[in-house]
Amino acid sequence: MTGDAGYAGDVGGIVVSKQDLREVAAFAGACAEAVLAIFEADQPDDARPRDAVGAAWDFARGGERGKALRDTASAALKAAKSAETAAAHEAAWAAMSAAGSAYLHPLAKATQVKHILGAGAYAARAVELAAGDDRSIGADHVRQLVRRATPAVVDVLQRFPAAPSGGGRVGELIRLLDDGLRALALPA
Repeated sequence: MTGDAGYAGDVGGIVVSKQDLREVAAFAGACAEAVLAIFEADQPDDARPRDAVGAAWDFARGGERGKALRDTASAALKAAKSAETAAAHEAAWAAMSAAGSAYLHPLAKATQVKHILGAGAYAARAVELAAGDDRSIGADHVRQLVRRATPAVVDVLQRFPAAPSGGGRVGELIRLLDDGLRALALPA
């Protein structure tokens, strides 16, 4: 970690640097970006989810954590409410989660895992709903995300407890993604 180590703090032995947050935001941005077309097919004139993903990418590429992330995350959440299909709704939630990923806190709580993996889980849910609620499609999407995750994202994830129970299908997808990424760090 560079000079910004400890940027987000150290609570209960967890340290999260600004660079760690940028890595998480890049992963979340890529996850959400992959399903923007699902939302845009439903709501072609609504740029709010795309703006949220753009804000996540801006932060990941060196921007500051601040108002733009919060505002675009909130706008993407409102866009989700305007979606006509369940798949579009989940795609907008993925965008909201991407912008919110920069607000991962160094708290030793399983609920923080959603900041790291939420965009991926909502994206997986969006693709499975777009495929007629085919859960094998969502599981395959999660496997693709595991392959795309960087070692830095896996490292950050391992500092936190395993994903919590509950949360319906999105919670299941978070746990599937969590298990897959943690398995990458196991010795061969």
